[in-house]
Amino acid sequence: MKRAGFTLAALLLAASWGQAALAQSESGQNDANNPLTPKITFNIHDYYVPKLTDVPDEDANQLLFRGLIPHKTFGRGQLLRFTLPLVTTPTASGHATAFGDLTLMDIIPFKSGKMELGVGPLLVAPIAGKHVTGSGKWQAGAVGLLIAPQKWGLIGSLLTYQHSFAGDDDRPETSLMTFQPLLIYNLPKGFYMRSTGTWTFDLEKAGDYIPLGLGVGKVWQVGKTTINGFVEPQYSVWTNGAGTPQWQIFVGLNFQFALAAK
Repeated sequence: MKRAGFTLAALLLAASWGQAALAQSESGQNDANNPLTPKITFNIHDYYVPKLTDVPDEDANQLLFRGLIPHKTFGRGQLLRFTLPLVTTPTASGHATAFGDLTLMDIIPFKSGKMELGVGPLLVAPIAGKHVTGSGKWQAGAVGLLIAPQKWGLIGSLLTYQHSFAGDDDRPETSLMTFQPLLIYNLPKGFYMRSTGTWTFDLEKAGDYIPLGLGVGKVWQVGKTTINGFVEPQYSVWTNGAGTPQWQIFVGLNFQFALAAK
């Protein structure tokens, strides 16, 4: 198959890591890894899946283009988050590559003591380029985040739920829940350890998996831009259904820009 997404992300990560000597950050890992940080952000993430459950000799890939745009609507600061995947998936005749469905979240952040929380609606638009890379269904749901910053790092979680409400009548209904525990442990010179595997539960059919990851990342400054590069192998300790990731490699580059929400 064409592993363009994984190759691109890996090359970007390696190149940026090599530029660390230009400007390094002794701190700031928490802001760079906190999904509720109100800064304009653009991310390039890649999940390469070299082994699928009960699908021998096949692999898959998702190259994710993600972003966060702070805005103020109805007098309240909010965070618009989008994810557009470029999906490569096995088919009967080989592999198919095309864009998948677009996911939008509008998160309202607030604080409770030292805790940072966020809640908001979620919408999935069925814009996939091919039948096998999308659901064919409009979906709506909700997102919730809880982040507890620590002196040594971050503890938190991200929970989403989505259900189909319109779209192609010939396609099955969708109902999906995800839970992503977040654990960041800061190290000197901008380095950190991370575990961020996303647990996925398909509530309509067998397609569930719980991955646990352990990876390393680095945060540094280039001018007023914060760059965050990481690699995190993840192994699924529990799966239910063929075609789920048995193990995967998560790599990414995040860019946070100086402009923040007012």
